Amino acid sequence: MRLVVEGLACARGGRTLFEGLEFALSAGDALRVTGPNGAGKTSLLRLIAGLLAPARGRVALEGAEGGVGEASHLLSHQDAIKGALTAAENLEFWRAVLGSGGSAVGAALAAVGLARHGTFPASVLSAGQKRRLALARLLVATRPIWLLDEPASGLDADGQKVLTGMIAGHLKAGGIVAVAAHGAPDFPATREIRLGSGA
Repeated sequence: MRLVVEGLACARGGRTLFEGLEFALSAGDALRVTGPNGAGKTSLLRLIAGLLAPARGRVALEGAEGGVGEASHLLSHQDAIKGALTAAENLEFWRAVLGSGGSAVGAALAAVGLARHGTFPASVLSAGQKRRLALARLLVATRPIWLLDEPASGLDADGQKVLTGMIAGHLKAGGIVAVAAHGAPDFPATREIRLGSGA
């Protein structure tokens, strides 16, 4: 499996955020994307996921069935959690939407430190707990490509350790990870791109 980006350009609101972007990531590779606000970090992840159309260039997935969108988990800086559902029900919902094949809901909650919070309405969780719940979504449905936008936002030191451990485990299993952040978590990136600096 190989994620290929060729000649990629992104324009938003009549302004070119970046252009001529090229890289390739294979199984076990990790990309760290940094840059100032408005440089296009989030837009790059959304382009890879197929949620935005590029101004120029292409994103392709080689050596795997389906497109990049079907192979990707996009974890936005917004948690996409339904407050009226319990923590476990939120994961059951995402499992139904994204497909099974990952960890059981209870195991995913335990992996992110929420084993005792499964029956809690998501609305009563703290910001950090909601972020952990969003991370658990990566575990309940198997997707080889993780696109993580500001994934450490709201996490305490223990939560950041959980996140870096999840990333390391996904890479070791042959997954691909792209992380966009101001202060990206400490993980071994095989490639780094800084937008807004002529990348």
